[in-house]
Amino acid sequence: MKTAHIWFRVAFSLLIAVATAACGAGKAQQPAASPPATLQSSAAEQSAGQTETAYPTRQVEYIVPYSAGGGVDLVARAAADYLSREWGQPIVVVNKPGGGGTVGAEYALKQAKPDGYTVLAVNVSNTTMLTAGMKRALITSEDQIYTARIGKGTMAFAVKEDAPWNDFHSFSQWAKEHPDQLTWTSVGPAGFSAFAAAQWLDTIKADFSKTRMIVTKGASDSVPKVAGGHAVVAIHTIGEINPMLQAKKVKILAVGGTERSPFLPDVPTAKEQGIDGLNVFWWTGVSFPKGTPEAVIKKWETAVAKMTSDADFVKKLHDLQVEPAYADSARFTADVEKETRYYTDLATKSNIRK
Repeated sequence: MKTAHIWFRVAFSLLIAVATAACGAGKAQQPAASPPATLQSSAAEQSAGQTETAYPTRQVEYIVPYSAGGGVDLVARAAADYLSREWGQPIVVVNKPGGGGTVGAEYALKQAKPDGYTVLAVNVSNTTMLTAGMKRALITSEDQIYTARIGKGTMAFAVKEDAPWNDFHSFSQWAKEHPDQLTWTSVGPAGFSAFAAAQWLDTIKADFSKTRMIVTKGASDSVPKVAGGHAVVAIHTIGEINPMLQAKKVKILAVGGTERSPFLPDVPTAKEQGIDGLNVFWWTGVSFPKGTPEAVIKKWETAVAKMTSDADFVKKLHDLQVEPAYADSARFTADVEKETRYYTDLATKSNIRK
C-alpha cells in the first residue's frame, strides 16, 4: 500500500507539470496586445510633424528669372542668406534670365520636381503683367502656388544725367509731342517697365504705339543703356536705379505713388508735378509649382513672415530701397487676381496685349 501511494503521488505531480507547461505554451502563442488607437494616432501625428520640421534636409535652388544685380535678384539673395541661417541648409540663388522672366519661371514651375527644393522668385512682371500682356502666356497663376510676398518698390523715371529735362512735367510734354523719339527699356512687352510706360503715356495722352521699346535682360542691363544714351528713359524701382544714380550717370525726374519715397525725399512725385494716377508698383515674393506639399508652403509662409519682421533683414531691404510688404498665401493670391484684372484692361487699352 505504501508503494502504491508513492507511485500515485509521482503520477499526480507529473500530471500537474504537464498541464502547467501546456498552459504556458498556450499563453506564449497569443498575439501581443495592440496599443490603443489614440496612441497609434499620436505616433502618426508625431511622425508627420517630424517630416514637416525636417524640411529642408538638403540644398534648395532659389530661381531668379532675371540677370544678377536687379531688384528681384538682390531681394532673393538677402532672403536666401537669412533662410540659410534659419534652416541650417544652403538656399542657393540661381539666375536664369530670358523671355521676360519666363525661362526661369518655366524651369522652376514646370521642369523641376514639385518637392519644395526649387522655389521661384516671383514678381509682378512674370505674373500679373505677363498674364495681362499675353493672350497665351507661357506661365500663369494656374501653374503655381503664390506662397508669400516679401517686399515692394516704388517706380521711378530715370533719364541720362545730362538729358535736357530737369522735371517730369516738361519731360512728359516732350514725350507727348515727340512719341516717335521716345525709347524706353523693358524685359519685354509684359514687363514692369512696359506697364509703367503704358500707364504714364495713357495718362498724358501720348501715342503709345509710336514709342519704341528697347528689350533688356533686367534693370542691371536697362539702366546702363539709358546712361549710355541707347534709350531715353528707364522706369524701374528706386533700388534698381540707385547704383547708377549714385554714380551720377542718370537722374530721377519723378517717382510714382501718392507720397514721396523715404529713400528719395527730395524727388517729387509725378502727382506733385501735375501727372496724377501713376500707381504701378513693383513687388517680389516666392511661389512653388502646383503639387508642392502643403507642409513646405506653410513652412515658407511662416519663415517669410518672421523674416520680414526681423530688424536686420528689414534694414537689408531698406539698403536696397525696398519696403517690406509681407502677405500670406491667401492674401497674396487675392492681390494677384485683382491686379491681373487691372493690368489686363490697361494692356488691352494700350494695345500691348498680344
